[in-house]
Amino acid sequence: MVTFSANLGFLWADLPLPAAIRAAKAAGFDAVECHWPYATPPAEITAALKDTGLEMLGLNTPKSAGGIGRFGLSALPGHEALARAVIDQSLSFAAEIGVRSLHVMAGMASGAAAQASFCTALSHACHQAQQGGMTILIEPLNRHDAPGYFLNSLAQAEEIITSVNHPNLKLMFDCYHVGRTEGHVIAQLQARLPLIGHIQFASIPNRKSPDQGTLDYTEVFAALDRLGWSRPLGAEYHPDGATGNSLDWMNKYKPNPSA
Repeated sequence: MVTFSANLGFLWADLPLPAAIRAAKAAGFDAVECHWPYATPPAEITAALKDTGLEMLGLNTPKSAGGIGRFGLSALPGHEALARAVIDQSLSFAAEIGVRSLHVMAGMASGAAAQASFCTALSHACHQAQQGGMTILIEPLNRHDAPGYFLNSLAQAEEIITSVNHPNLKLMFDCYHVGRTEGHVIAQLQARLPLIGHIQFASIPNRKSPDQGTLDYTEVFAALDRLGWSRPLGAEYHPDGATGNSLDWMNKYKPNPSA
């Protein structure tokens, strides 16, 4: 049976992060994840996680640092030292709150030099993360929402993972991003399952709750069950209004979510 993680970058985004963690628990989520929690003291996050018994699955490296970068900076040629420093700071924060995965954001770039910079940053991240038993994730973003983002296809991500060749570098497979530009979500999941470290979802094309849009998540979740996927799936969608009013889908895919 599928289980779900609440992405608190979008869900309960109006609440302070510790309150959002508690709201996710009350709503029946099995885990949480976030985007950029760095403004919240780690002790407050760990207290909320301890109170709820939820695990924080992952977070992102910052979108920028020192006025450099937008949607990350790890693929920006000439800023390799800054990228390493940002990764180290993110890993330190992640370790303080017990996070198992760090999504290293590439940034807006293109070309061979950008790929070399990204691979160098990822190699550094993997070696540093290995000490704490953590996974490094990379995520292709669709060209409609993030035009100019360096990593924009599954094939490109697979090439980079193969090139870096480190066992704790994995693919963050977002059904929304894949569905927007590449389609055939279930087939893509099947083809790349060994590379995947985390899966996220939202409706296509409007990035709302999974009971909307053109992709039938009943079929997607059933396929993941058949494939033996057992880790929580990340609900990363924009709720219409209050998050609590957008959770009817959980009654369909996870009976008695508050039990």
